[in-house]
Amino acid sequence: MTPTRTPRWSRILRIPVMAAVLLLVSLLIAPTANAGPARTQNPVAGQSFSIATDVTFAPFEFQDSSGNFVGIDMDLIRAIAEDQGFTVDISPLGFDAALQAVQANQADAVIAGMTITPARQQVFDFSEPYFESGVQMAVLDTDNEVTSYEDLAGKQVAVKNGTEGATFAESIKGQYGFTTQYFADSASMYDEVRTGNSAAVFDDFPVLQYGIAQGNGFKTVTEKESPSNYGFAVNKGQNPELLAAFNTGLNNLKSSGKYDDILNTYIGAAATESDNSIPGLIKSEYKELLKGLWLTIVLTFISIVIALVLGAFFGLFRVSTKPWLRAIGATYVAIFRGTPLLVQAFFIYFGIPAALGFQMSAFTAGIITLSLNAGAYMAEIVRGGILSVDRGQMEASRSLGISYLTSMRKVVMPQAIRTMIPSYINQFVITLKDTSILSVIGLAELTQSGRIIIARNFQSFNMWLIIGVMYFVIIMALTMLSNRLEKRINK
Repeated sequence: MTPTRTPRWSRILRIPVMAAVLLLVSLLIAPTANAGPARTQNPVAGQSFSIATDVTFAPFEFQDSSGNFVGIDMDLIRAIAEDQGFTVDISPLGFDAALQAVQANQADAVIAGMTITPARQQVFDFSEPYFESGVQMAVLDTDNEVTSYEDLAGKQVAVKNGTEGATFAESIKGQYGFTTQYFADSASMYDEVRTGNSAAVFDDFPVLQYGIAQGNGFKTVTEKESPSNYGFAVNKGQNPELLAAFNTGLNNLKSSGKYDDILNTYIGAAATESDNSIPGLIKSEYKELLKGLWLTIVLTFISIVIALVLGAFFGLFRVSTKPWLRAIGATYVAIFRGTPLLVQAFFIYFGIPAALGFQMSAFTAGIITLSLNAGAYMAEIVRGGILSVDRGQMEASRSLGISYLTSMRKVVMPQAIRTMIPSYINQFVITLKDTSILSVIGLAELTQSGRIIIARNFQSFNMWLIIGVMYFVIIMALTMLSNRLEKRINK
């Protein structure tokens, strides 16, 4: 059968029909294709980013009396986030810890009055400069002896870790014959001068200007030196979209005038009238202090419970008849008793997540650090308590056919616990005080709450007195409770 041939005119018509179909499809696809770039212009929209900062660096970042993180940097990053459609979660760390958090990918970026330097550009990617700063020297307003760099000969100067003020002081100290003393936060740096141990501070001029306006008792005695730029930073090679969004948002804020509004809110602000007496500070800051105290108690309680379990296990390992169990117990105790708690906190919060590629909350890292550290001491308490029981007790129990574990649980441990109670309570108190070290990883426990408040009101003596009394009351209450508990057990 002969195949039917398609008429020639039909084949001719097929060409324009196909062209029309292709044109229609292209028109339908075109809007989608054109919409693609528009959506990819801001790939961070709808995302949330963890932003590390130092909340003791007014007027750029500090905490107000309502507990909100405010300042030039805080207002700026929130305004840029709103402009670019993303959200931010502020992580209040010290300056050094903030940089380490970004390097360890525990935070996405840092904004903390951070000067853009060639050395830092090797480690971080920076945004366009958002503020031009400079270094000034300040002394107590009652000091009429130090009026220039020459007057610093033979004296000591206070500076803050990692700041441009510290870099500038180091660059001229050989020329003018002074020494430098480093501090982790601004409040401690200024207190060093108030005590008379240092003659002056080197700090960024807007920080000095704000502090003087708030009545911190200092005055500037030199002109602004070493102009430098602040930048928003991300880890090298990480989060380029966030960096681009920051630059775009910054330019938008400058064009709209909102950038200038933010600066005018803080720089050159007049001193605020407030009651800085001890009763006045308690009245205005009690909420923040109680929040810090509550976190201190929670950290202590959870850590002690876990440490009791760890101490019991490794303490029994330490007195085991099996050498390999004794070796495990001895290694654990040696590691956590032989290294400082501060180093352990940094290693657990920054080192381990960076090495293994995951994120860990500061609270979790704090619990792990305190638990492992206290557990090592608890293990030694258990070992000492067991060894304090006469060996004949165990031998007599075993001679009656009772197993080792049952003898330990029924005969030795009940006697050992009585001798361990005072040491347990002592370790409880030590752990409560050790929570203050966790401020280095951003936990706002009682000590860190005090630092944050001092950064705002500059009332160091009164605030540390209040915090000291709070610690004393809690520890004395705990001690009296332990004494009562010990008496009841001994009966």
